Amino acid sequence: MQYMLLIYSDPAREPAYGTPEFDQMMGGYFAVNEQMKADGTMRGGEALKGIETATSLRIKSGRVETMDGPFAETREHLGGYYIVDVPDLDAALKYAAMIPSATFGTVEVRPLMDYNPTGT
Repeated sequence: MQYMLLIYSDPAREPAYGTPEFDQMMGGYFAVNEQMKADGTMRGGEALKGIETATSLRIKSGRVETMDGPFAETREHLGGYYIVDVPDLDAALKYAAMIPSATFGTVEVRPLMDYNPTGT
C-alpha cells in the first residue's frame, strides 16, 4: 500500500539556515532518505519551495480565480512529502517518525487511492 507523508512545519520553529541545528536536521533528512532507499520503500519525495512561490486556483461560477500563496491560513506550511510503499499504516508511521520535521512540526500520513488495482 502506498502512503503519502506530508511534511508540515512552522517556519518560526524550524532551525535557521546555516546553524548547527539546521545541519543536524538536514543530516536527519539525508539519513531517512537513505534508510527508505535501502529498505526499498521510497517511491518519491521532494521539498517544496516557500509559500511565497505558491499560487492557489479555484473555479467559482465557471470562472477561474487565482491567488498568490496558499489558501489555508495556518502557522504550519506544507514543506515537502514522501511517497512510500509499505505493508500497512504501522510501517508508514515508522517512516513518518524518522522525518526530522516531526520534532517541530507535523507529518500527516495518508493512504493513496489506487484507481488502477489490476496494474493495467
